[in-house]
Amino acid sequence: MLNISNNQLNKKVDLTKFKSGKNIFDKHYYKQFNKFLLAFAFIGIIVLFLPWTQNISGQGLVTTLRPDQRPQTIQSQIPGRIEQWFVREGDSVRKGDTILKISEVKSDYFDDRLVERTGDQIKAKASSVTAYKGKVGALERQISALLNERDLKLEQTRNKLLQAKLKIKGDSIDVEAARINESIAQRQYDRTETLQKEGLKAVKDVEEKRLKLQETQAKLISIENKYLANKNELLNAKIELSRTQASYTDKISKAQGDVFTAQSSQFDTEAQVTKLENAYTNYKVRNGLLYITAPQDGFINKAIKGGIGETFKEGEKLVGIMPAGYELAVESYVRPIDLPLIHIGEKVRVQFDGWPAIIFSGWPNVSYGTYGAKVVAIENFISDNGKYRILLAPDENDHEWPKAIRVGSGAKTIALLNDVPIWFELWRQVNSFPPNYYQPDGKNKNEKSAKEN
Repeated sequence: MLNISNNQLNKKVDLTKFKSGKNIFDKHYYKQFNKFLLAFAFIGIIVLFLPWTQNISGQGLVTTLRPDQRPQTIQSQIPGRIEQWFVREGDSVRKGDTILKISEVKSDYFDDRLVERTGDQIKAKASSVTAYKGKVGALERQISALLNERDLKLEQTRNKLLQAKLKIKGDSIDVEAARINESIAQRQYDRTETLQKEGLKAVKDVEEKRLKLQETQAKLISIENKYLANKNELLNAKIELSRTQASYTDKISKAQGDVFTAQSSQFDTEAQVTKLENAYTNYKVRNGLLYITAPQDGFINKAIKGGIGETFKEGEKLVGIMPAGYELAVESYVRPIDLPLIHIGEKVRVQFDGWPAIIFSGWPNVSYGTYGAKVVAIENFISDNGKYRILLAPDENDHEWPKAIRVGSGAKTIALLNDVPIWFELWRQVNSFPPNYYQPDGKNKNEKSAKEN
């Protein structure tokens, strides 16, 4: 019945009297379906008001908590050539175990006795330093002797100078006395000659006085000559004093110059010894680098450089090693818009690849197969993938992480935020709004106490 006309047949005719009508209208299943729909709608309305935990999901990898526990490669500090391998991939090694032996490829280090020969050079140069020190000591003793000799010679010359001065002083007195005597003899001669002309003295007396005057004049001349000779001796003493001082100054200066030359050679040789000692230490350390050893306990992952006779440069990767002892962690990435919602100590759920899990992201308590973690580090600079990296450590209050997990395996993370009604979360998802701004209770309390203080 299409009920197209206003004259509805079911109002004029009782359809249940007909056999087909009885088969249709006597069934009550539609009433039960309506009740089911009504109950479903009622339950759906109740569900919309159930709590839902907002979360931030991300993809990550299993890593280690500490940087020194992560897989690493071993490099050589010097270029070389592979000579012998002592391990295989997968072997367990202890710290200091030899992994491979290499040889030199630079011609400067081909000599097998390079360290020994450098040590001999150091000994020879050290002997030269000792010889120069002896020469310096001898020259210093020579200078000391010259200084003593100069002092004695100068003292002797000063004594001669003093003697000359005293002689000149005595001669000057003698000259003055001789002049007085000559003046007296002259007056006596003149007086005697005058008296002889007057007839009071004889010619003999005049001649005696003349002779005495001549003798006095001769003595004066002799004393003056001696006085001048002593003056010359004084000048000679002064000249000898200056010459002696200049001579010894020249000798001492020359000896001091020899000392400085010897000291310069000594210092230069000491510098060469230091340089050779540095080279000796470098050669000795370089010889130790010919054996590549394990930096820590671990397992050999992969030989990056294989074979025998293959050459490599310094700093080139040779072999990969995985540390034996490590603490697992998960590095995950979050969008920049979600970064303000992540805090240190935040609880996070982790699902590891290869481990079965049933996840209800909004109801973590009913999820199965996830493990607890907490945020221990948040990267301050954005990564190459346009997201921020966070580091997660196992939660001590949750289930222990599986022992079979290996570093590098994949993981999915769910950071738990505020609890909101389901209708609010649906409304947020439909409108593409970010989760509610979230701060842990402990952080809020700390901020309040800091403001009060």
